[in-house]
Amino acid sequence: MKLNEIRDNEGATHAKKRRGRGIGSGLGKTGGRGHKGQKSRSGVSVSRFEGGQLPIYRRLPRRGFNNPSRRNFAIVNLSSLQQAIDAKRLDAKKPIDAAALKEAGVIRRVMDGVRVLARGELTAKVELRVAGASKSAVEAIEKAGGSITLLDAAPATEAPEKPAG
Repeated sequence: MKLNEIRDNEGATHAKKRRGRGIGSGLGKTGGRGHKGQKSRSGVSVSRFEGGQLPIYRRLPRRGFNNPSRRNFAIVNLSSLQQAIDAKRLDAKKPIDAAALKEAGVIRRVMDGVRVLARGELTAKVELRVAGASKSAVEAIEKAGGSITLLDAAPATEAPEKPAG
């Protein structure tokens, strides 16, 4: 094989459609744009324009609120903890914290801390050090003979203070 002999397989590329090049092309005359009117012309963008009437996105009220100081936790269920322990990715004898969970692949990133939820069952006796846990998760961990220590979560990015006045 030589460099000058290299080419695509038969049928691998499609010919570009040449619009408006005669009736025989199948895309002649109106070029697939229908007939007349604003949308058949070039350089037109009519999205959200309602002919001068107040558009619906301005008529309707704005709703909701994004709390700038909300904390986002990495969620860990008891079932995923047990799976990691069974697969020997986590050592149940050592204290388990956010760094150990990340290293074991249970969570992708630590974010503002780790929160444990009670989905699934935990049979291993573990010592957890996390930012938060649901009441039922704490009960399930203590029932299995383990303990849980709740740490102060890393502070979320603080909202800028408004000037007085």
